[in-house]
Amino acid sequence: MDAPGPDATTYDALIRRCGQPRLEARVLLAHASGHPREWLIAHGDAPVPPAIADAFGDLCARRAAGAPIAYLVGGREFHGRHFDVDESVLIPRPETELLVEQCLARLGPAGLAAPGGAPAVLELGTGSGCIAITLACERADLRLTATDGSPSALATARRNAQRHGVAARIDFRLSAGGPDWWTPIGADERFASIVSNPPYVARDDAHLRDGDLRFEPLAALTDQSDDGLASIERIIAGAATGPLSPGGWLLLEHGFDQGTAVRARMRDARLDEIQTLTDLAGKDRITLGRRAN
Repeated sequence: MDAPGPDATTYDALIRRCGQPRLEARVLLAHASGHPREWLIAHGDAPVPPAIADAFGDLCARRAAGAPIAYLVGGREFHGRHFDVDESVLIPRPETELLVEQCLARLGPAGLAAPGGAPAVLELGTGSGCIAITLACERADLRLTATDGSPSALATARRNAQRHGVAARIDFRLSAGGPDWWTPIGADERFASIVSNPPYVARDDAHLRDGDLRFEPLAALTDQSDDGLASIERIIAGAATGPLSPGGWLLLEHGFDQGTAVRARMRDARLDEIQTLTDLAGKDRITLGRRAN
């Protein structure tokens, strides 16, 4: 390859000059150019076509304004798999992988069959579909129902299910949104496990106005309650009185300071074997309880 001329811009030069951390810059440049990270490292002195340089500059400007990288590149890894994301869904986070792992552990080797052939697992508020789809990928014997109040979110989830080859095993349903978590679920449906990462951020929490969260869908972050627990309360009450099969598990993600409150509400709903588990940072992250047989 001929050396670039004195006025040429190379890939390495773009990364140096963009004002973003090198790792983030390389992710953005890989997306703008279509070249993988390894190619960019090996060809750092190659000249950059103007269209790629312009696209990269736009991505860097949006990142400098605070836009999350996952939205800029259109995807995020979760549990070792790629998921498409856009502004209609929350960005999958590593902490939520704990919810998946604990659900799988409590389903048992062959799952817990629900009466009448109903799907074994229900996810409330599926967003990108990362939880339900991962469960389907990890357990070929499971059938799942996944709900969301956003048609755009469900469209994203369906695309991800198609990508991972499990669309036929997940029944995606549109819910009424707001407090009506249970509207898509029939009165006779029963589930071995119900999982949810519901909105749990208090409405006045400063994080909603700062950082990446301000770009994510507000309704998926907060139910506009003072303590962030309104949706959790409705999910616990609804699960314990109907759709959760006897012996089945309810698993909820929540804020780091909400474990005590969630356990109390599960006790009020007469769930058993209640416990709160911590994430890799040692913070309370999910609480689970079992419906008595």
